[in-house]
Amino acid sequence: MQLWVGLGNPGAKYAKNRHNIGWMALDRIAEDHSFAPFRSKFQGSLSEGKFGSEKVMLLKPETFMNLSGQSVGEAMRFYKLDSTDVTVFHDEIDLAPAKVRGKAGGGHAGHNGLRSIHQHIGPHYDRVRLGVGHPGHKDRVPGYVLSDFAKADQEWLDDVLRGVSDGAPRLAEGDGGKFLNAVALRTAPPRSSKSEPKKSAPVETDKAVEEGPKDKPDARSPLQKLVDKFR
Repeated sequence: MQLWVGLGNPGAKYAKNRHNIGWMALDRIAEDHSFAPFRSKFQGSLSEGKFGSEKVMLLKPETFMNLSGQSVGEAMRFYKLDSTDVTVFHDEIDLAPAKVRGKAGGGHAGHNGLRSIHQHIGPHYDRVRLGVGHPGHKDRVPGYVLSDFAKADQEWLDDVLRGVSDGAPRLAEGDGGKFLNAVALRTAPPRSSKSEPKKSAPVETDKAVEEGPKDKPDARSPLQKLVDKFR
């Protein structure tokens, strides 16, 4: 059994925030793979389903971001899981928008949700880092992540969420490479090798050559014609 955690804040005012991309990822996975409806449990919302024979629990903590670890720790203890059975989906300002990376263990890099999880279950859990970009200055980070995605972000955001959902079965199998490949096929699909060849520019011909000399009155004298004939 695995526990997948999507980080975010509860309430309609936060639903479209950059900070809630982890929740958005779990919602898309649950919808696309026919998981059970989310229900209230472990100070959050819980859904369950399977990828093949692997059972996966989806948890969206509703303790607010800074206390996410309370919900995660409670669920982990209930199911008697190790921290290595936990994968956390979260926003990552140190990755450009539409970039997705996996990580096993490590620090929390100042992310308050991860900081809280560290406090409750330790650092040895997996992460799916969902790039949202950086506002340019650290003082602007709180307002940036607690703001909604811009309209211009919607296309790549949808591609990322679809890619994460496409790759979810591979992630459940423990194949992070194939998971990221599935995301890349959505966010950066390969160019078709069957693209139309460039149309060559029309070849200009010398009309004088193509059409041949136009008939003109022969102004030569009979003698000149005779001389020209035997040249």
